[in-house]
Amino acid sequence: MTCDKIQEKFADYLTGDLDETGRRDVREHILGCAACRQDLEDLTVIWAKLGVLPEEQPGGGLRHRFYTMLEEYKDGLVAERKAARAEAGRGRRAWLTFQRPAFAASFSAVLLVAGAAAGWLAGGGSALKRATLSRELQDMRQQVALSLLSRPSATERIQGVGYSAAVKNPNETTLAALFKAVDGDPNPNVRLAAVDALYLFRDRPGVRESLVKSLAVQTYPLVQVALIDFLVEVREARAADALKALIEGGDLTPEVKTRAEQGLKQIGI
Repeated sequence: MTCDKIQEKFADYLTGDLDETGRRDVREHILGCAACRQDLEDLTVIWAKLGVLPEEQPGGGLRHRFYTMLEEYKDGLVAERKAARAEAGRGRRAWLTFQRPAFAASFSAVLLVAGAAAGWLAGGGSALKRATLSRELQDMRQQVALSLLSRPSATERIQGVGYSAAVKNPNETTLAALFKAVDGDPNPNVRLAAVDALYLFRDRPGVRESLVKSLAVQTYPLVQVALIDFLVEVREARAADALKALIEGGDLTPEVKTRAEQGLKQIGI
């Protein structure tokens, strides 16, 4: 098989969506083709890092942009609801009504954020009231996150991971849901998103230990690399045994094995 044909399979290979025959073709090809092997390794690094990016800080035009966005959202919602009533129960328009619990929960969260943001922008109320409002907002985000993480749609579960990542100090239930997503979600993109979210909470007790254990249950190369990079970046010494077991297991892609071996050296073992 030519290099071009193999490279077309890289994305599905890394996300675990390639069948066993396709995975075997990729492995056999990169064993004998240094150029494709390097391309696949570079692509793995890029994808594994996409989710761990610095948070953008709002600029001085926040107030204007916020209210403009909110008005556009409300206008769009009204238009979509009218369209949905015209063709009730059909395809995409049904999604934009309040018949879907996840959408209703998300819209409720938007309204809560709007009310909270308006209070903050107005600068009213005591420091205690503002602190209470902030806690309530964080609690609501976690409730929405947990609701979305239990949905059958992978897109909704990724959205749930996003809500949890926006929480400054998540509770144990939220963290447990993220651990569960990393270890058991059937979609590798949800797993990867959960790893990236947990990076934000890397100093919380139990987070690093749980991700060390996750190495033993992962089979998708992209998620394996993300976990290895996470543990190397935080210099987690407890990951040494897990990395050794991963290497000795034998069923690894060349790039994952190389990354694991490099990780052991970087951790200092």
